[in-house]
Amino acid sequence: MNLKGLTTTAVGSILALVLLGAIATQGQSLTPADRESGVAYLEKTRDAVAASTKGLSGAQWNFKSAPDRWSVAQVVEHLALAEDLFFDTITQKVMKSPAGPADRDVKKIDADVLANVPDRSHKIQAPDELVPTGRWSPQDALDHFLRSRARTIQFLQNTPDLREHVMQGPSGAQWDAYEWILLAAAHSERHEKQIMEVKADPKFAKD
Repeated sequence: MNLKGLTTTAVGSILALVLLGAIATQGQSLTPADRESGVAYLEKTRDAVAASTKGLSGAQWNFKSAPDRWSVAQVVEHLALAEDLFFDTITQKVMKSPAGPADRDVKKIDADVLANVPDRSHKIQAPDELVPTGRWSPQDALDHFLRSRARTIQFLQNTPDLREHVMQGPSGAQWDAYEWILLAAAHSERHEKQIMEVKADPKFAKD
């Protein structure tokens, strides 16, 4: 930009607009603290699922508290399928979507995802493609989930522009790619709680 010949006031106005634009862009960038927090949440919820299923017998994997309730094995299969669906949605759709408005309140949306998705007081019907059908053994389903989660973590660690694309999320709000990743972690927290509910049933197999 050639500033020669402009008045001091005009130059000041232009510089102020440039600065405001830089601040707005910076506000929509993923901070190192956000990235670190997201990785920690993905790891924490991954480890919780692994711990909640450790050492289960065949009878325990397949116990159902009622005919219309899922077993632990079904929950883990659902988690493996969902992790893949989230990753494909993020990489193939969200990251190819346009940017959101500069005034998006990313902290509020992040907090809403973290608070609402794990809340099991709100029941949600799984879409057909995520309904477990016994396509894997319980251990294979768990291993699939763990491999898929490792891919999600690597993607979060290495992708720079996760705040710069938004797409409508399950809540109806516009979520950026980072918030979709938080959804993946929060979803596994939600279903780890479900696993613990199954194990807490008085009729849960003893071995």
